[in-house]
Amino acid sequence: MIEQLKQALSAKGYRVFSRPYELNIIGIRAVTNVPNAFDDTIFVFYSNGTQWQLLNYPATTDPGMHYLKQPINNAGTAILKPGQYVNCYATGLHRGLYTALVQQSPVTVIRDFNKDGRLDFQSGKEQTGMFGINIHRAETAGTTKYVSSHSAGCQVFANATDFAAFMQLCNQHKKLYGNKFTYTLIEQSELPAGLASRLSPLPLGEAA
Repeated sequence: MIEQLKQALSAKGYRVFSRPYELNIIGIRAVTNVPNAFDDTIFVFYSNGTQWQLLNYPATTDPGMHYLKQPINNAGTAILKPGQYVNCYATGLHRGLYTALVQQSPVTVIRDFNKDGRLDFQSGKEQTGMFGINIHRAETAGTTKYVSSHSAGCQVFANATDFAAFMQLCNQHKKLYGNKFTYTLIEQSELPAGLASRLSPLPLGEAA
């Protein structure tokens, strides 16, 4: 699967990082598009100097139902636009509470403005800027079932232990290459069929 992910990145002209312990962090937005569910996947792959390693984590790349219905921005709730955001993230405090990957450079979002509780990826206005689109966990322990208020556009891990392991990898990357991380978001529908068919986990949660 690593080779397929690398090929998918290269096909889009995206960078693949190959130095030892330099992280490739890839969010795959599922075709299911279930509001309020952790139905997406965050992949992390890297070379350890001799071979490639791959980890995958249940996550959401979409805002939860709470903010779909109650946007905190008058223009609408932020949905991160697919793309590669090079060096846009660094370790820092998420909402001043705990260490996560926090946005450091502009990203592009689509504003879902109609408050209908559905994920509208195409109808909203695009904005590029600093919106606090961080990469963090949901609850402090265990696996969270519903996204709810855990994401207003952030990329969120469902499981707290998964997130802790991810941050350990980030710290290793940081020691070697500095406090800059690249995040890539790809739609599952844009992947080659052979790879996309392997990315269909049962979603955690559902519309509620």
